[in-house]
Amino acid sequence: MSSTNVVVLDNGGGLIKAGFGGERDPAVILPNCLYRAPSSKKWLHPHPLPITTTSTDSSAAEPDLTSAAVRRPLDRGYLINSDLQREIWSHLFSSILRINPTQSSLLVTEPLFTLPSIQRSLDELVFEDFNFRALYVADSPSLVHLYEASRRPDGLVSRAQCSLVVDCGFSFTHASPVFQNFTLNYGVKRIDLGGKALTNYLKELVSFRSVNVMEETFLIDDVKEKLCFVSLDVPRDLRLARESGKENLFRCTYVLPDGITYTKGFVKHPERIHNYLALKDGTCGFPPLPEETKGNMNRPEIAEMPQDRNRIDLSKNEFDLTNERFLVPEMIFQPANLGMNEAGLAECIVRAVNSCHPHLHPVLYERFLIQTIYSDGSVYGYLHLDSLVHLAIYLSDFPFGSIILTGGSTLFPQFSERLEKELRPLVPDDYHVKITTQEDPILGVWRGGSLLASSPDFEAMCVTKSEYEELGSARCRKRFFH
Repeated sequence: MSSTNVVVLDNGGGLIKAGFGGERDPAVILPNCLYRAPSSKKWLHPHPLPITTTSTDSSAAEPDLTSAAVRRPLDRGYLINSDLQREIWSHLFSSILRINPTQSSLLVTEPLFTLPSIQRSLDELVFEDFNFRALYVADSPSLVHLYEASRRPDGLVSRAQCSLVVDCGFSFTHASPVFQNFTLNYGVKRIDLGGKALTNYLKELVSFRSVNVMEETFLIDDVKEKLCFVSLDVPRDLRLARESGKENLFRCTYVLPDGITYTKGFVKHPERIHNYLALKDGTCGFPPLPEETKGNMNRPEIAEMPQDRNRIDLSKNEFDLTNERFLVPEMIFQPANLGMNEAGLAECIVRAVNSCHPHLHPVLYERFLIQTIYSDGSVYGYLHLDSLVHLAIYLSDFPFGSIILTGGSTLFPQFSERLEKELRPLVPDDYHVKITTQEDPILGVWRGGSLLASSPDFEAMCVTKSEYEELGSARCRKRFFH
């Protein structure tokens, strides 16, 4: 089976990453939803997103998403509307990837602990609706582990075959131990917080303090991605956020689209976005602007004409953000402060490690694979005590400490520094904690799937359509160790 005939589909709750096995990057990144503008009665497919940040796609052709209603086939990471998912996949396969499913195999990701009824719905979509010739269902922790091991063949993940994948996705966060490319289900810990919850919280804050944006899902997503950051000292930053004038390093203004001149919102003074970094150095001056920020300074500004002053209240077309910028990502680290009965990310990691065999603790603390792309499926393996003992002896020669961040929610500035600060008091003193960032946090799962699809053993791992028709979904699923 040629890897070009294998479609790799990372079916996340927020984004779909789709492409062909053996490629480095997916062919398309597409929001996993349909939207409807207030002036329309028809549900439309969103435009694909640029694969890289250097894309020069013009925003002039993008539709106006102001107050657009959104329908998603996945809720809390699980498939709840197979008809809607069928419509989105049909558009993806026929209009974007332009493939013939009957001549292709499919590698698809699936959330951890998916119910059998949801698994059957997915199998029916693949084999009965689209008629793929073969299917492999993977989980995101093992795919990230596979990709990191192949990218660093001399690293600890490759040698010890053990890692901890923390998936901060669109719907939730999972801390998943992986041993010999199998996810240990008994050690998986979950937080019911993800990118969707952060966006909803920012909606509530802005609506209560400034202007009603409860229907502006796409707009607030943009605000969150451009302006939010992780605070390294929350009490200090709360005090500074009360300051006025130039002493307030956090104040930024976001301009709402007017539907005529521009259909997307933008930051009014992008040079102020990174002012808070001055606190990191303890200096009074501001650090130089990053290159991407300088490029954003070409955004259009509101042109206030004298004849419009009596007709338009420009203050209603924009709002200021101060402490909201760091209070929203704070949910991931301290959800209890917001009245949520959830553990923070650092505590979740420690609980996941402590759920595993003691001989695995050193290597799990040694390397975390923290993945904010959307968790998929679970793989189960049986461990033998002898192999764990040999592993612990083998690891005694390695220095401790390397945490790798991957996934959307880990893209907040200062995320890794804050996680290390939260994790250090909870980790034994003889374990060194060091955090690095993956080369592309959004595409880690898909790249692992692309690597798996190009392996010579992939065909034998798949369930064929004839096997599905003969044995049914439940029997076929045993091949994936779910």
